[in-house]
Amino acid sequence: MDLIERHRRVLPSWLSLYYDEPIELDRGEGCWVWDAHGERYLDCFGGILTTSVGHNVPEIVSAISDQAARVIHSSTLYLNRPMIELAERLAKASGIPDAKVFFTTSGTEANDAALLLATAALGSNQVFALRNSYHGRSFTEIAVTGNRTWSPTSYSPLSVSWLQGGSRLRGPLAGLSDAEYVARGVADLEDALLTTTAGRVAALIAEPIQGVGGFCLPPDGYFGELWRVTQREGILWISDEVQTGFGRTGEHFWGYEAHGITPDLITFAKGVGNGMSLAGVIGRAEVMDALGTNSISTFGGSPITAAAGVATFDYIIDHDLMANARARGAELREGLDAIARSTPAIGEVRGKGLMQGVELVWPGTVEPAPELATRALEAARREGVLIGKGGLHGNVLRIAPPMTISAEQIEHALEAFRRSFADQAFHVKEQ
Repeated sequence: MDLIERHRRVLPSWLSLYYDEPIELDRGEGCWVWDAHGERYLDCFGGILTTSVGHNVPEIVSAISDQAARVIHSSTLYLNRPMIELAERLAKASGIPDAKVFFTTSGTEANDAALLLATAALGSNQVFALRNSYHGRSFTEIAVTGNRTWSPTSYSPLSVSWLQGGSRLRGPLAGLSDAEYVARGVADLEDALLTTTAGRVAALIAEPIQGVGGFCLPPDGYFGELWRVTQREGILWISDEVQTGFGRTGEHFWGYEAHGITPDLITFAKGVGNGMSLAGVIGRAEVMDALGTNSISTFGGSPITAAAGVATFDYIIDHDLMANARARGAELREGLDAIARSTPAIGEVRGKGLMQGVELVWPGTVEPAPELATRALEAARREGVLIGKGGLHGNVLRIAPPMTISAEQIEHALEAFRRSFADQAFHVKEQ
């Protein structure tokens, strides 16, 4: 029995696999990975934006193995030096005065913890979330995920009011100038406060760039205008930095910094541990200390994952990977824009730094073309490049390589994309 059949026998049917012929990744080195048959690929998705500094990085491998040789696990009931060292780095980098940190094992759990803290601190289960958002797969996070593709139930422990968000290629936000987009967003929030809430609202949760939503993003400064309203109303701001954090946008360490705000809570995951199960919440001490009951974390911030986090954080800073993300991201965007100009099926290229989305439409329209996105995903794989796919309609290619990618590797990827999009299907109207 082959590995695919074994996977299907023992794992849920909704646990999807990429590609008509799924691949088993066997090993990695830097930005390259090899499958079990020895085929080499340029990894431009990094395990869903998680392998932030590449595969098999000696400094991180050493930190993990050294810690494993001492103690792997202890829980939060004991002092944990790597966890404290990582918390100190994150608190300082957060921009939040008197920040404290709580560690979890995933972005879903981090967002869950942030909403627990916010609702406990304000004594309300009312929250604002954005349309087209994704914050995780738990019962609570599905409640604030504004994407029906990822929302298997309508039941919710929260009272959620939905705000403007999503694609600017089609729908009610299409064709708006940046100024009009901002004005409409502020008016939408003010109206929601008056019409869809009853009393105090605990929090607003938002991704600076919507990851699963297809790398949709508002104009810079947009969240700053909404933040002024939430500040006035005493509503806590939760910035979901699971995908945008740690310098990936190339502009700032955190995505929220493009908007001139100071969040009350920041959630992080993915790139913080370069593949280890590490995540958490950074927040104002007053909010972080708001729980009136006992709580612990058995696995969050374990010695081994925190050691990986410290090594990853230091690697990002010591190698100025934010600058590399900015430079390589500009090269990637320039190349993608050039491909888009000669490819009618590309409706839009968007994103920041090493977080670029390519939206596929049927040529001559803005109608979503998920079939073409799947075709492009397969074509890129045949050309030796691994990318992701997302968006509300499943028609957006997500390109997010490790932040260590070189100029030569960016050109390698772009050449693969040029050959992929040469297919006639991306140039003629749907029959």
